[in-house]
Amino acid sequence: MSVSMKDLDPAFQGAGQKAGLEIWRIENFLPVLVPKSTYGKFFTGDSYVILKTIALKSGALRHDIHYWLGKDTSQDEAGVAAIKTVELDAALGGRAVQYREVQGHETEKFLSYFKPCIIPQEGGVSSGFKHAEAEEHKTRLFVCKGKHVVHVKEVPFARSSLNHDDIYILDTKSKIFQFNGSNSSIQERAKALEVVQYIKDTNHDGKCEIAAIEDGKLMADAETGEFWSFFGGFAPLPRKAASDEDNTVDSHPTKLHSIEKGKAKPIEADSLTRDLLDTNKCYLLDCGIEVFVWMGRSTSLDDRKSASGAAEELVHGPNRPKSHIIRVIEGFETVMFRSKFDSWPQTADVAVSEDGRGKVAALLKRQGVNVKGLLKSDPVKEEPQPYIDCTGNLQVWRVNGEEKILLPASDQSKFYSGDCYIFQYSYPGEDKEEYLIGTWFGKQSVEGERASATSLASKMVESLKFFPCQALIYEGNEPIQFYSIFQSFIVLKGGLSDGFKNCIVEKGIPDDTYKEDGIALFRVQGTGPDNMQAIQVEAAASSLNSSYCYILHSDSAVFTWSGNLTTSDNQELVERQLDLIKPNVQSKTQKEGAESDQFWALLGGKSEYPSQKIVRDAESDPHLFACNFSKGNLKVTEIYNFTQDDLMTEDIFILDIHSEIFVWVGQQVDSKNRAQALTIGESFLEHDFLLEKLSREAPIYIVMEGSEPPFFTRLFEWDSAKSAMLGNSFQRKLTLVKSGGTPTVDKPKRRTPVSYGGRSSVPEKSQRSRTRKLYPRSVTPDSGNLASKPSGIATLSATFEQPPPAREAIIPRSLKVSPVTPKQKPEANDKENSISRKLESLTIQEDVKEGEVEDEEGLPVYPYERLKITSSDPITEIDVTKRETYLSSTEFREKFGMTKVVFFKLPKWKQNKLKMALQLF
Repeated sequence: MSVSMKDLDPAFQGAGQKAGLEIWRIENFLPVLVPKSTYGKFFTGDSYVILKTIALKSGALRHDIHYWLGKDTSQDEAGVAAIKTVELDAALGGRAVQYREVQGHETEKFLSYFKPCIIPQEGGVSSGFKHAEAEEHKTRLFVCKGKHVVHVKEVPFARSSLNHDDIYILDTKSKIFQFNGSNSSIQERAKALEVVQYIKDTNHDGKCEIAAIEDGKLMADAETGEFWSFFGGFAPLPRKAASDEDNTVDSHPTKLHSIEKGKAKPIEADSLTRDLLDTNKCYLLDCGIEVFVWMGRSTSLDDRKSASGAAEELVHGPNRPKSHIIRVIEGFETVMFRSKFDSWPQTADVAVSEDGRGKVAALLKRQGVNVKGLLKSDPVKEEPQPYIDCTGNLQVWRVNGEEKILLPASDQSKFYSGDCYIFQYSYPGEDKEEYLIGTWFGKQSVEGERASATSLASKMVESLKFFPCQALIYEGNEPIQFYSIFQSFIVLKGGLSDGFKNCIVEKGIPDDTYKEDGIALFRVQGTGPDNMQAIQVEAAASSLNSSYCYILHSDSAVFTWSGNLTTSDNQELVERQLDLIKPNVQSKTQKEGAESDQFWALLGGKSEYPSQKIVRDAESDPHLFACNFSKGNLKVTEIYNFTQDDLMTEDIFILDIHSEIFVWVGQQVDSKNRAQALTIGESFLEHDFLLEKLSREAPIYIVMEGSEPPFFTRLFEWDSAKSAMLGNSFQRKLTLVKSGGTPTVDKPKRRTPVSYGGRSSVPEKSQRSRTRKLYPRSVTPDSGNLASKPSGIATLSATFEQPPPAREAIIPRSLKVSPVTPKQKPEANDKENSISRKLESLTIQEDVKEGEVEDEEGLPVYPYERLKITSSDPITEIDVTKRETYLSSTEFREKFGMTKVVFFKLPKWKQNKLKMALQLF
């Protein structure tokens, strides 16, 4: 599409250069920018143009343009808004999706910009904008509809407006009533309460009473009686009368029209295919409730305006309900549009470039407009973070038939591609242990053992009252959390399970299970000592890649090979993995292009191999979907501009970030649907609702409300107190509205997910065959010999040393630092450090001074003699069963034989464990 300066309205210059909303009102047939302070305030007599700009993870800017038409706007103003929307799209390079919004029939995407709702005011630019706040408060009645976003409409203040199906809000001078029709859902009632809060803040400065009225409740209730008094007393409600708004067009046949000289001409075809659309033309796709305008890349601005006019004429035809008009550009069609066709190629045969947008940018730049945001910016390169504490306890089982076999710590990071595994990882939360239970399916594993692994893992989750997060992971698609938990991960060919062995026997396939004395080639990958993998590949030269390092061994020789595109960090990982695969063996270093004959001989000779790094699915911008799973069929509804408040406790939601998906299950979901959570996730991957080429083997997490892991909550502005509230969605929301928005639960918020795992930078390369120890987050290792512990502290520290000790020796980790602001390192001798190293899971604080009567948190400290039950002057205001908590530093040393006291700041579950240990003395 050619662009000229006359097509660019001055009001749109510089628009869409940064993420956010921009709104223009049509005044005297021209767009006028609206102040941000009035965003969300619409007048029924006006027309508006709304631009939503989204900054994608790729660095590109995506635009959606809406033009909103008030019920009293003039036809001329509506026409100007439609045309100006096309012009704004041209100014943005001709890629935006355009939506026609009619008052009372707005799209959910549009309403999501102005949560919780919009309540248009009477009047318009021609009427001088009468301000309601300057008038006496008027009692008004509103009807609310919607489960995920709320459509609010003012109705006549009369009993005849009420019915049993909808929810109503009565806004009086001193109190706001919400009337819940008996046939309305809990979710609709909860969403309507957000509107109540909005009205309270907007019309009453946040100062008025709130009352919830249940349909059919007896008049004996004082608030119910007060509500009905506004309508002249209680009387039975009529059935809901049918209206034009209730008309549906689900059965409307989809029809395709071409635009010829500004008129829609039907196209006869047996099926809808992409081939019917010509890049030089515009088309209408009439789907009833939606009418799409498809504009070819080669069409002119006038052609597109004519097509928009034809769409307006179509939706104003006789016997049609209110329809949305959505305009899409060739090459940038929405998922909804593409889904209407029987076949649509994965990539349309159209040249898409920055040419059009570049021309517009050049024109604007000559006028002195900053066009930095108009062109695609480079994506922000971020190192993936695990967002999980990596100092927890790990157990791993290999599945054998219908049983699971616990692996020793020395083998728990070595998986066979022909087997299935179950892992349980526990890590400290704020006030309790948190769990992740997952299954890992090898590429060669058999279906029977996959089903068995899933069943066994589900039983483990159920035994813990569904508290753990459950994960389903396939070989080759492991997420960063998985790698960070295992730290050093090795995948071996073949398998050890009976299922795998029986399978290869039945198929007559040779057993290629890894043998330590055989020939094996490993590709080494990862980002550092806390995230490194060795993957066994076919022992052939074609398996090499210039972007990776490799380990090749036979029964008598070991080689390390470094591709020309690798770095010193990559080569360090080889040394670390070699300690695990072939410890205490001297390796022969090979550089790409300078290999020995013996190296090539082990690989069967030279051959060509790739040089590009293996690209895995990257995390994309998140999308939230509400799920309805019935009789094996999954239906989803996307929630736009979502927040934590959109997660309703009665429902199941899917959070899709492309590289992995989360199935969130509310506390109020019944057990039958809860058991289907994994099936729902697999069905979502199969359907690929966003047509984004989702992998059928993408990781799936089942997340239970109240037990959300930090790698899920990072995608929200999360308040864990909300998910810990009791009751259904309506009861919770009512509590929040009446308490001023503060959850009434006694639970600390989660930690901010920063620097999970608490690792420092990559340490210096260790000596070969050296034992590496897993250190806690806030303890620095000491190279000195461990001093013997006093008997008291030995008993105390033994209480905490429960995880399998072998795990510490097999995982090469970098040193741990505290995930919070580092504390000054205390000066201590080797003996003191020996105590510190044994108390691995504690955060060591600075010593307190002698004679202090309060600790660093302001808690009282008493002499030990006064804490004894037999004391002549006992302390009366303490819990004597926990008296050691109040010891002074002097008496603590005296009792436990310590040369220096350290004070600990622990989560509650560790405090309880400490107190139990102290009872031994």
